[in-house]
Amino acid sequence: MTDCVFCKIANGDIPSSILYEDDDMLVFKDLHPKAPIHLLAIPRKHIKNLFELEPEDSQQLADMLKKIPALADQLNLSNGFRLIQNNGEGGGQIVDHIHFHILGGGQLPAM
Repeated sequence: MTDCVFCKIANGDIPSSILYEDDDMLVFKDLHPKAPIHLLAIPRKHIKNLFELEPEDSQQLADMLKKIPALADQLNLSNGFRLIQNNGEGGGQIVDHIHFHILGGGQLPAM
């Protein structure tokens, strides 16, 4: 999707502070952090949100979720981190490309 900012980041058209990438996903720093550590994990494939998941996307998202704790451990978040995924305008999703917020680096307030 050519007008998607996350697709442009994944394609290298927009620079970002990438901490991890492989053939299927990318993890980079959020431009407007809400915690000392605030990262975004996105699939390279454009998927708008959970409502638009195709059956073949399930394994890719499962693989992403398996990689996030290892990355959190490398960032010294072994004490804990928060993982947030917003869906649709009513759920607070701003960019229409499925993504996970990884927040940590201190004591986060209970939700």
